[in-house]
Amino acid sequence: MGGSASSQLDEGKCAYIRGKTEASIKNFSPYYSRQYSVAFCNHVRSEVEQQRDLTSQFLKTKPPLEPGTVLYEAELSQFAEDIRKWKDRYIVIKNDFAVESYESKEAYQRGAVPKSRILPAGGKVLTSEEEYSLLSDKHFPDPTASSEKNSQPFVLLPKAFPVYLWQPYLRHGYFCFHEAAEQQKFSALLNDCIRHLNHDYMKQTTFEAQAFLEAVQFFRQEKGHYGSWEMTTGDEVQVLSKLVMEELLPTLQTDLLPKLKGKKNDRKRAWFGLLEEAYNLVQHQVSEGLNALKEECRALTKDLEGTIRSDMDQIVTSKNFLTGKIRAMVAQPAEQCCGESVQPFLASILEELMGPVSSGFSEVRALFEKEVDELSQSFHATQDSAQLKEGLQQLMKLPLDSVKMEPCYTKVTLLPERLLDLQSRFRFPHVDLVVQRTQNYMQELMENAVFTFEQLLSPYLQGEASRIPVAIEKVKLRVLKQYDYDSSTIRKKIFQEALIQITLPTVQKALASTCKPETLVSIEKKRTRHPSQTLRCLEKPSLHRMSSQKTQRKWPVAACLLILGSTRRSFRNMSSSSLQIIPT
Repeated sequence: MGGSASSQLDEGKCAYIRGKTEASIKNFSPYYSRQYSVAFCNHVRSEVEQQRDLTSQFLKTKPPLEPGTVLYEAELSQFAEDIRKWKDRYIVIKNDFAVESYESKEAYQRGAVPKSRILPAGGKVLTSEEEYSLLSDKHFPDPTASSEKNSQPFVLLPKAFPVYLWQPYLRHGYFCFHEAAEQQKFSALLNDCIRHLNHDYMKQTTFEAQAFLEAVQFFRQEKGHYGSWEMTTGDEVQVLSKLVMEELLPTLQTDLLPKLKGKKNDRKRAWFGLLEEAYNLVQHQVSEGLNALKEECRALTKDLEGTIRSDMDQIVTSKNFLTGKIRAMVAQPAEQCCGESVQPFLASILEELMGPVSSGFSEVRALFEKEVDELSQSFHATQDSAQLKEGLQQLMKLPLDSVKMEPCYTKVTLLPERLLDLQSRFRFPHVDLVVQRTQNYMQELMENAVFTFEQLLSPYLQGEASRIPVAIEKVKLRVLKQYDYDSSTIRKKIFQEALIQITLPTVQKALASTCKPETLVSIEKKRTRHPSQTLRCLEKPSLHRMSSQKTQRKWPVAACLLILGSTRRSFRNMSSSSLQIIPT
């Protein structure tokens, strides 16, 4: 066997990783502190002004599942990395989307601690040795590996149908099945888990979550990285840990790869284990550092909340003044950039988006209609009320049936191919993130459709059995009509979000020289007629005492969001005009 991962990370290397992690948290802190203040101020303002979400929908929203709801459980073969052998394990996946592995079903039932617990955020699911080898080789940067032939697969398979779970900075998971149907069921559910773990945090509406995501965006922009980042997946600890690992990786490759010995597979295994050990060290320290940073921000905003509420009118006036100044400063170059580099391509991008996305939602609609028709036909033949109720329970589980939903999701997977030229024109390589968000919307809409159907049909189940088939058809048509409205609304939202996500980085990069911190600070200093002591309190150095001298140049509190907000509004106006061609 090749080099051991644990022997490579000696105390000196661990100390280096801890030092780099501490420095990264320190550099990230001022960005988070600023955005926390902005998000908190906006949160208080929305409470004072009682702002509400005006988004409307016709379908009823399905309540969330009870915590601990089991989505999958079965005995299967799993490769145990610690003993390098395949073992029969009892796998359980609940609605927290973690993959838990137990010694046996009995061990799970008596509440034993799982042998392993995998959160596959950012992962990829593969079902062939060839696919897995290509992906794992891509992330094994050994310069000698490309010329070295592999006569043996990375893991010898005990059964014919494997499932590989690739994860960044973690050891990979290997599972095996006797039947293709079992392989398909497990791989489809793993993809569902990845989609939710990747994006559920991004859907949070708390001001703390918004502050964190915006801080990551500005932190990366300061380093010249614009637009989406494929590692913005999982929760905040995972995202920030990946930011640290991105900076650590070149040094780890230079220092440790040459020391790995053995055949290619042995070196790969040692490298993946080494990355996992480093990542676990980083995660532990990031978790502690982020918690301390949050507590600091909470304490500061708690002391200021009363002042913010009493001075809200002044804050809003000051913010509006600054908004106008910044908008006037960026309007001309932003409009010029949009007109030359974005507007001419919006219609063609939208056309490529519409085909796969609309096909996916049409497939969801067709699946719902098919399942309801089968339910109706079954009852018409049997007139069995108990069987009908059982069928309704199965219908309610349809959104969680990964195998039945997979053909709907597959329609959207054509997007990366359709939008291939975006990688060269807009440098947008992360179409997969758009695909996954769309698939989550599709699942959510199916959940609402089956829930609304069940709610509307329930009163009819107490009546005469002969009238139930007519009621099923009536309710089905009503739900389909509501589905069509909600589907149109959601698709327009997807298209607008995608258009902005794809093209906005082009404008941000073009405006980078105009929107320097020094320029914005000069605007702030000229704000003599619109003083706001509270706004200035939010900018005091106490918020940024963890930052280095180099990062002490602070943007005004409002400016951090207003630069982006100003250009986003222009984009929404442009994309809204393009969206007029979308059929309802």
